[in-house]
Amino acid sequence: MGDVTGLDATYARDPDFVSRRIADEVIVLPIRKNLGDLESIYTLNEVGARIWELFDGRRSLREIRDILTSEYEVTAQAATGDLAMFVEHLTAIGALTAMER
Repeated sequence: MGDVTGLDATYARDPDFVSRRIADEVIVLPIRKNLGDLESIYTLNEVGARIWELFDGRRSLREIRDILTSEYEVTAQAATGDLAMFVEHLTAIGALTAMER
């Protein structure tokens, strides 16, 4: 994702996943699976929850990265790497959908 094309990508939260904020964490779970399946429940920390909120289908990964560097003490390089891993994981479980530009 270090190239310009990767950072220009946009993603949206998949509508088959719901989330609820509980204190400083966000719980994310699919509504298309059996809710009794504990392996399908994901807990996001404060930073992960903020990123989850920013996946609105309009902001590019570059914009999200820039928001993260302005709100948290993190370098652009570290934020880019962490964001890439987060996107990869959320895409793999079906929680994010890539948007067409």
